[in-house]
Amino acid sequence: MTHASSRRDFLRLTGAAGAGLALGAGRPFVAHAAPERPTSASLVPESQATTLWYPAPAAEDRIIEEGLPIGNGRLGGLVTGDPADDALYLTDGSFWSGGRNDVLQGDGQLPYGRDDFGSFGLLAKVRVTVPGHTGAAVSGYRRRLDLSNGVVSATYRHGGRAFRREAYVSHPDDVVVIRLSGGRQTGTIALEGTHDEVTTGTRGHLSLAGRLDNGLRYAAALTAVSTTGRVVIEDGMVSFTDCADLLVVVCAGTDYAPDATRDFRDPSADPLGLAVEKVTTAAHVTAPQLLATHVADYQRLYGRMSVDLGSSTPAQRELSSWSRLMLRYADPATPDPELEAAYLQYGRYLTITGSRDRLPMNLQGLWVHNNTPDWYADYHTDINIQMNYWLADPAGLGECAEPLADYCVSQLPVWSDVTQRLFNDSRNRFRNSSGQIAGWAIAFSTNIHGGSGWAWHPSGNAWLCATLWRHYEYSQDRAYLEKIYPVLRGAAEFWQARLIPTTVTDRETGEQREVLVDDIAWSPEHGPDVRGITYAQELAWDLFQQVRTAAHDLDRDADLAEQLAGLQARLYLPEVSPETGWLQEWMSPANLGEVTHRHLSPLVGFYPGDRITTDTSPTELVDGVRNLLEARGMDSYGWACAWRSLCWSRLKDADKAYQLYLTVLRPSVDNGNGTAPNFFDMYSQGSYTIFQIDANLGGAAAALEMILYSRPGVIELLPALPQAWADHGRVTGVGARGGFEVDVAWRHGKVSEATIHSIAGVETEVRAGSWSRQIRLRPGQSVTVRP
Repeated sequence: MTHASSRRDFLRLTGAAGAGLALGAGRPFVAHAAPERPTSASLVPESQATTLWYPAPAAEDRIIEEGLPIGNGRLGGLVTGDPADDALYLTDGSFWSGGRNDVLQGDGQLPYGRDDFGSFGLLAKVRVTVPGHTGAAVSGYRRRLDLSNGVVSATYRHGGRAFRREAYVSHPDDVVVIRLSGGRQTGTIALEGTHDEVTTGTRGHLSLAGRLDNGLRYAAALTAVSTTGRVVIEDGMVSFTDCADLLVVVCAGTDYAPDATRDFRDPSADPLGLAVEKVTTAAHVTAPQLLATHVADYQRLYGRMSVDLGSSTPAQRELSSWSRLMLRYADPATPDPELEAAYLQYGRYLTITGSRDRLPMNLQGLWVHNNTPDWYADYHTDINIQMNYWLADPAGLGECAEPLADYCVSQLPVWSDVTQRLFNDSRNRFRNSSGQIAGWAIAFSTNIHGGSGWAWHPSGNAWLCATLWRHYEYSQDRAYLEKIYPVLRGAAEFWQARLIPTTVTDRETGEQREVLVDDIAWSPEHGPDVRGITYAQELAWDLFQQVRTAAHDLDRDADLAEQLAGLQARLYLPEVSPETGWLQEWMSPANLGEVTHRHLSPLVGFYPGDRITTDTSPTELVDGVRNLLEARGMDSYGWACAWRSLCWSRLKDADKAYQLYLTVLRPSVDNGNGTAPNFFDMYSQGSYTIFQIDANLGGAAAALEMILYSRPGVIELLPALPQAWADHGRVTGVGARGGFEVDVAWRHGKVSEATIHSIAGVETEVRAGSWSRQIRLRPGQSVTVRP
């Protein structure tokens, strides 16, 4: 696998002269009632839409770097946009091999392979072939991802006529829609499986079906209709002749069910019958009605936030998206605010299309190009799945965070059972030395079948809970808190059984005191297995605080809350090393690992946590955070740079936060870390790169953190506004913890106006520089301030 570093690929993707980045569990696979249909689509005009565009189709052998993503939170697709041979790579979020994976290896850890733990995979491919629409016969080609309307399109001219092709995945109709329009076209459509399935064509549709080795049943179906030409479906193929309009509808699904009592299967499900039903039903709706329904649903989410970080130049706007990205990197002294705003909006697009109401986004969201993704495109629980959800609430997409909660709730019975049977196995070096066990734990990787893989990860439960809790802090939704409370409580019970006493010596007084520490564990992917790692101590402290607050808000478990308060007060909390000046990662003044390691695990209490803050913590502690960040450096993988940027924003260092944001955006060339032509973040594996969605979402969250910081009781405006965005700007719809939403405008680096809307919040302090004001609101009320 190579990247677009050759002149041929660069020119194909950028265009020698082109116009540019135009800027101006949930729901299982079941039948649903017909959606309400608007009379027409309220499309944002092309001149005003935020759009990524390219002067050439994506190469199919580089579809993961060049294909444009579509999705509805359940189905995902990558589209090449080739006029002659268009490919759509189709996924369903539940298309997973593997199972519970609950037989330990000889070292007491869990297996981690494609045959036991399992893997996410590619379900099918759709191919639209139009002979003759290739090469010199095609002119004026442009491929777009319209972020404002949620549609991928390709336009071009052939034989003196204009042609248009568009694709999207409708959430209300639960189908992929492909529409060809313009001059009359003749060609074929194929539905291809990825596991040697046989595609059949009968009774007006193509279909395929199969069963994975773990028993998961799946199917896909496709139909096509035209009002102007002839469509024939036979011999496993769709043929269309002289069609000036062609509507292609695709659906796929599995018999997965988020129910541990049924082993995560719905035995009554009929994936094939349902897929056929959905495509048949949608094909009876006109193409304009399908589009209008999709756009109305998509814009209900996307339209909650507007982002203006300042104006780019006309010359920048004339460049194609990949050219523009390359120029931004080649000329770091010249800001491109509209490009940088588009990257934030792209993260929101991926959240909307990747996480609606079923399973959460995995390492690659919903988008893979084969059945052998690195790390099985799993749920990595030591940073990646958490970072996937750092953006949702600040970006006005709170309901997109709920699939993670639904996932954890559905997996909880298996996680609890496996923990209590296997975690304290004598071969497990991370077992509880107390011999006690309660609650639940997971490994560093999880699948959708209740299974964990790789090494045990004792702190993983607390970090998942911190991510679930984050959504509650934003929404203040009591029903949501009721849903996640068993997950929080089970994790707390695990930590009640796990913590062990030890004696430490106070550096200043020389006195000894007994504290509680985590048992033997591994600071994620770094250093030795030891007791009392900072990562675990911070997460346990946070977890106890969360459960105490939840018990109070739900008016239950007062005894448990009191017990946790006692444990929390006795927890050892990390210190600053007298040798390095850094916040310690281990209970040792010495650094026991790599100086520039990618993970920032010891800073989890600073971001995303709030135990350490710049305004309430001792200066020495904040300096220890800063010194560790400086030592870790300003370059790493995309997700690691996003995390660094977020931390520098909390330190109010706008220059470093912005520099790291730009590092996330840098183009990926020569198999390097960075952003691909389609804006997917690519993780370098040396001889090739892989897509990891966490950096896309963490990077977008980093942009918002420069504009607004919040914690319960505090909203701070423009805490780390970079000079590149300082001239003027306005962002509306930013979520703030405590149950608020904020619109903020600025000029010359200073807040000119901010409106705070109460979603469910009552009281908070609003800050901007040295100015502050305490506000009280009732839900539904707003107040505008002008510092």
